[in-house]
Amino acid sequence: MPEKPTLAGLESVWAARWEAEGTYRFDRSRTRDEVYSIDTPPPTVSGSLHVGHVFSYTHTDTIARFQRMRGREVFYPMGWDDNGLPTERRVQNHFGVRCDPSVPYDPDFRPPAAPGKQQIPISRRNFIELCERLTISDEKVFEELWRRLGLSVDWSMTYATIDGRARAASQRAFLRNLARGEAYLAEGPTLWDVTFRTAVAQAELEDREHPGAFHRIGFTAPSGERVWIETTRPELVPACVALVAHPDDERYRPLFGTTVRTPLFGVEVPVLAHHLAEPDKGSGIAMVCTFGDLTDVLWWRELDLPTRGVVGRDGRLLPDPPQGVPAEPYGELAGKTAHGARERIVELLRASGEMEGEPRPVKRPVKFFEKGDKPLEIVTTRQWYIRNGGRDRALREELLARGAELSWHPPHMKARYDNWVEGLAGDWLISRQRFFGVPIPVWYPLDSGGEPDRSSPIVPDESVLPIDPSSDVPPGYTEEQRGKPDGFTGDPDVMDTWATSSLTPQIAGGWERDEDLFRRVFPMDLRPQGHDIIRTWLFSTVVRSHLEHAALPWRNTTLSGWILDPDRKKMSKSKGNVVTPMGMLEEYGSDAVRYWAASGRLGTDTAFDTGQIKVGRRLAIKILNASRFVLGFGDPDGPETRHAEVTEPLDLSMLARLDEVVREATEAFEAYDYTRALERTERFFWEFCDDYLELVKARAYGGESGESGGAAARSAHAALREALDVVLRLFAPFLPFVTEEVWSWWREGSVHRAAWPVPAARDGDPELLPVVAGVLGRIRRAKSDAKLSMRAEVSRLTARGARADLLRRAQDDLCGAGAVEEFVLEPGEGDLAVEVTLA
Repeated sequence: MPEKPTLAGLESVWAARWEAEGTYRFDRSRTRDEVYSIDTPPPTVSGSLHVGHVFSYTHTDTIARFQRMRGREVFYPMGWDDNGLPTERRVQNHFGVRCDPSVPYDPDFRPPAAPGKQQIPISRRNFIELCERLTISDEKVFEELWRRLGLSVDWSMTYATIDGRARAASQRAFLRNLARGEAYLAEGPTLWDVTFRTAVAQAELEDREHPGAFHRIGFTAPSGERVWIETTRPELVPACVALVAHPDDERYRPLFGTTVRTPLFGVEVPVLAHHLAEPDKGSGIAMVCTFGDLTDVLWWRELDLPTRGVVGRDGRLLPDPPQGVPAEPYGELAGKTAHGARERIVELLRASGEMEGEPRPVKRPVKFFEKGDKPLEIVTTRQWYIRNGGRDRALREELLARGAELSWHPPHMKARYDNWVEGLAGDWLISRQRFFGVPIPVWYPLDSGGEPDRSSPIVPDESVLPIDPSSDVPPGYTEEQRGKPDGFTGDPDVMDTWATSSLTPQIAGGWERDEDLFRRVFPMDLRPQGHDIIRTWLFSTVVRSHLEHAALPWRNTTLSGWILDPDRKKMSKSKGNVVTPMGMLEEYGSDAVRYWAASGRLGTDTAFDTGQIKVGRRLAIKILNASRFVLGFGDPDGPETRHAEVTEPLDLSMLARLDEVVREATEAFEAYDYTRALERTERFFWEFCDDYLELVKARAYGGESGESGGAAARSAHAALREALDVVLRLFAPFLPFVTEEVWSWWREGSVHRAAWPVPAARDGDPELLPVVAGVLGRIRRAKSDAKLSMRAEVSRLTARGARADLLRRAQDDLCGAGAVEEFVLEPGEGDLAVEVTLA
């Protein structure tokens, strides 16, 4: 035990010791019922960790540590999510390259030492190799921070979402989905991000307020009268395929079944009835274009309308008009951005007299890709989908039933899952028109004209996975046949990042790669994650496990809230209001930061608060100092200490109260309420320090100096050590460094491999300590009010009331702590009354 205990340097000392001694190494010889397995979220390594990561990962670590101390062997791997757009952009900028799947693989490629302005085109395989190379260095930085925070991860069991094992698992799952008819290729309207040039799934959408303007433009009825519609997208007039009004709208009933001519272009389009048209919105009749928004898609599908696409994948109007639309004035719009085309068509409509009045400014919610900066367009493309209940009511009910099987912490988060599943508008679009990702593992045969037959994809054998169809050759073909008539071509797309992340239990658990391990860890016990990705990560993982294993992927899920800045706004990199954690860990210590994190309840947004971190630091320091005081009474391993019995009423009362804390903390942890476990433990600890230590101090010192009451002193020593032993184990999941440090002063092994405490069931009255402490508090207050030292004598202490007799059982301790000369107990009824007469 050091002369002057300090928190400084504990993290580096104990992190190294834990690694060297394998403290958190997973023992794979344990059976499934002895294992507690965690599907740890793999953080994105293309950026930097922020305090929100520290917050949520600490929550999981407290649970892992509790389960380990309860005797479970904890499977707690760490993954790295290096698959997706952020990594792709980072690699492009860092190495000065860009991915071009048409470029052949070069096994000897070396990136330029000094990247120039022009990015070098390289094959997808070369590009993935560079991604893996760069993310390795990022992962080392992340691992260093996680070790500093004290995550009890088994660092020998890491994975990455783009490594060979992950690619093989992702492609294997896809091929099995394809074989069972759960994955399919379809052409249709697709939400499209014009910046990233890729399709976007429903789960990746977000509504943002976006400025626009309503334009009142006129279609020409058979009678020659104008039919006025209001639209924010007049540039889509050449894509118009119908006008729609509500079937009960008397204004437009005469027009149903007729046609009108579009302004400027004079194309005949039908006027139709549909119940989703809103009579009180604008003019009550809407223009249906292919495609302006998701309602257009619905009308197009339900009314069986033709397609007249005008917006290309680059967000510009296509060079040629749709079939049936005249080349003029379309030629004046071709090649322009949506904004530029809008400005020009408004000029043309003004000149033709087919626009009434001026555009009316409006702000409205518009669909954006969550990572994008421009509104999404809807273009017709061919994409891969996985069935998720969006078009199959029976499957949807099965997935809702899976949600009901899952234990949700907190329980109200289940409603978000149910609402998402009920609101699905289509199947899961998994293909992306990007380069860095898991390739769709299929090829297509080419006919004699060189056209691909997508109805008969060529699939690889699972034994050769992972494969890249842009560089690997399908069975029965040679490389010389790539792209040639009667040859083959590879699917150019990659999978959505969630299509791989949805398999983290399988990837981490060794599915089809290490079946012995997989049997011991799957289905897993816990999925911890943020509440904002229930619709993406949680749901997609349930879908894949349901389709592949006919089971849930885990039994429990814990949902962490967001971290808010001092203005109560969510911290995010895009807002520039995040706090990076390493400096904070160095300034306050990891235990202090973990204390703040563990004070945030599941599912509740929590403000970043350095004040709370400082409270945690004071608590860690107090544990050091109180422990040194407790262990200062004799040899902890001496025979007198080992065989000492707790006999004094106040000592037994303190331990009885500790039994209650152990019961409450255990019940809280079993319900995944780590915050309540911390609160109850901390409240007892301060009661122990502020009240019990002060009350027992004189007796403990007296016995050691050889004065009377040796047995009573030994009772105090034994109670102090027993309480410290239990309190250290109760605090261990939250404050791993300081508890391990103190444990090492007098115990063998690691506190984190020690057994979680159980109630000792001692015969003590838990009400005695708070009553005695309350009287001591009144004595202190009397001295404070008189501006006297706490050592000042009390000439007489009088107590009366129904509970006064309790004090007799701890009279000596109370008098010693309060410097009381005469103690008088008077029987009576009612609340305890105390009179303090100072000397």
